[in-house]
Amino acid sequence: QVQLVESGGGLVQAGGSLRLSCAASGRIASFNRMGWYRQAPGKQRELVAELTIGVTNYADSVKGRFTISRDVAKNTVYLQMDSLRPEDTAVYYCVADRGSWGGYDYWGQGTQVTVSS
Repeated sequence: QVQLVESGGGLVQAGGSLRLSCAASGRIASFNRMGWYRQAPGKQRELVAELTIGVTNYADSVKGRFTISRDVAKNTVYLQMDSLRPEDTAVYYCVADRGSWGGYDYWGQGTQVTVSS
């Protein structure tokens, strides 16, 4: 059973930074794709960043401000969030999948990020 556990969320002022962590119970090397989604109140879930073998993708709204990375030895994926804006406020979910395309099979429980103006 794969478990993804996020941490690092919290309250930060606009312009500040946070780093989210996602600890996986299994070897993250077995996942072809890992990433982060977010969902704000009243809005659709949005793919923020994803990491596949050798490739990273970002939503236009976070390009240049967020960085996704992983530490295979620690079975952990990170999302470094800089220059945060109030519109980044959302619940952030870590996701993983062993496939190369389509939806993500594994989801974390989510961590709240709140950016105050």
